[in-house]
Amino acid sequence: MKIPIYQVDAFTSEVFGGNPAAVCPLNKWLDKDIMQKIAMENNLSETVFFVPKDDTFEIRWFTPKVEINLAGHPTLAAAWVIYNELKYQKPVIRFKSPLSGELIIEKDQNLLIMDFPSNEGKVIPAPEYLMDGLGAEPVEVIQSRDLLAIYKNQQEIEKIKPNFGILEKVETFGIIISAQGEDCDFVSRFFAPRAGINEDPVTGSAHTTLIPYWSSKLQKKKLEAIQLSERKGKLTCEYQGARVKIAGTAKLFMKGEIFI
Repeated sequence: MKIPIYQVDAFTSEVFGGNPAAVCPLNKWLDKDIMQKIAMENNLSETVFFVPKDDTFEIRWFTPKVEINLAGHPTLAAAWVIYNELKYQKPVIRFKSPLSGELIIEKDQNLLIMDFPSNEGKVIPAPEYLMDGLGAEPVEVIQSRDLLAIYKNQQEIEKIKPNFGILEKVETFGIIISAQGEDCDFVSRFFAPRAGINEDPVTGSAHTTLIPYWSSKLQKKKLEAIQLSERKGKLTCEYQGARVKIAGTAKLFMKGEIFI
């Protein structure tokens, strides 16, 4: 069996920037075990698979270790492939996920705009191991799908050196750290050692929690964000209550075939 594969750098206009995702278009679903093995073999933070169905695309995401309920940068990468490699002509792509519902992608010239469900959290006490794993006490901690730890300023975010062995003990999918930005509205970093991702370069799904938080704090609906990984990523964000919009560009790095 041959499966097409593309590697796309998302949330960047240049290769070697943003966050790389593997994209595998399918005609029908493979066994979950096979998709998980492909993701493990790719060894990127996520591999995304999609299948066309009527006027939509069913979509699923895998880290090297697990299937996950939502992932932003591979969705952006998948949309780039559908528009640019598969020559999809409609102005809107509708993805359907069994785990997170409908995801809408619009194209505005080179910009891809993702319309995702908002994922607001609630303030909780810092969980066990969190502060030891991050090495710095946050101002507050928010619980959504992920844990969001808020810090005083961008310098604190830049200086944090996580202990991933300790963070792996924190019972959550991912850990976001964030603060108000110096050259943007807010900055963040994202760690998910339990899912096989120590530090993710640019994490669209984390912004479903970051956008409502910072929209409330800054009293702004439209925000500019930077994820402060080594590769860095820039995101244009908008809060719309039950939904958020996350926009960015993408660049093709590689395409080929998988033989299984």
